[in-house]
Amino acid sequence: MAVVPKAVLAAVLLSLVAACGGTAEAGPSPTATTVKNCGLDVTVDGPPERVFAAYQPAIELVHALGLSDRLVGTAFLDSEVLPEYAAAQRDHKYYKNMPSREELLSLNPDFVLSGFNDIFSAAGSDGSFGSRKSLSDLGVQTWIFSPLCPSADGKGDEAIDPSTVSMDNVYADLRDLGTLFGVRDKAEQVIADQQRRIAAVEAKVKGADRPTVAIVRPGLEGGGMTVSGGPDFGTVLIRQAGGVNAFAGLTSKRNVKISVEEFLKADPDYILISACCDATLTEAQAQSDVAKLLRNPAFANLTAVKNKHVVPWLFAHHSAGVRGAGSTELIAKIIHPDLVK
Repeated sequence: MAVVPKAVLAAVLLSLVAACGGTAEAGPSPTATTVKNCGLDVTVDGPPERVFAAYQPAIELVHALGLSDRLVGTAFLDSEVLPEYAAAQRDHKYYKNMPSREELLSLNPDFVLSGFNDIFSAAGSDGSFGSRKSLSDLGVQTWIFSPLCPSADGKGDEAIDPSTVSMDNVYADLRDLGTLFGVRDKAEQVIADQQRRIAAVEAKVKGADRPTVAIVRPGLEGGGMTVSGGPDFGTVLIRQAGGVNAFAGLTSKRNVKISVEEFLKADPDYILISACCDATLTEAQAQSDVAKLLRNPAFANLTAVKNKHVVPWLFAHHSAGVRGAGSTELIAKIIHPDLVK
């Protein structure tokens, strides 16, 4: 008796089902790859070819993995991209603000990568691309950077536990995305470079005094200030650089509004003025905010002010992503200039 090949047998069975008026659900493709992200399965039949990247960390990670030629669009940079990605970024469509769901879909993406978690919420809401499931149903897979996993699909980041966030989250994203995009070797190269540079800084500052560092958002009215609390990735970077986040004890959310009195009581050794958000923003442009704080008589007795340890900084520097090593080096040079040149 002749043996019927499995593929032929499957085709016959499918035709019989169709002839009987039924429908047959296709099984997973033999080339499909699945990786879990923020509790959701992300499955691709092959390396995505049309990628939309939202927010600085996602945009820079795409460039770091050598996937610039797959970008169909980018949106919402907090500052200039890293110099090594500037030329590649100029070649791609950029939205200052997030496009609508309709405009996103008009670009025919097969993958949306987000460096923040606020754009995947109920379909049709303002500023949203729709839920991750609704996009998946259209054949568009999605990814949120794991340090910012929401407590539920499309929700906020208040539930983030700072003790669980580290560069390991960034490395895991790099490995998982390297797997989905078929660039595992490149991902490992990026990880190795980050690890080497951070380890070099940690070795240089080992045993040194650990000054307190405050990351402050400028421009607020009403007498209050916004500082980076414990869940903010700045806590990780400051620790790697040999310092302590002056407001690590504030754990309700990443960015915390406090009174001037609370800030004065903390009396940080160093103050980083975190500027945001424009695709052309540089640290030099944040210098005016530094000067404003230094001139304010309310802060005259702060240790950081008296020692002129108030410096311009960028919000992009303390977003979890491939800036991790560079930002660690920058902070270390500020707070340990005698040890890290």
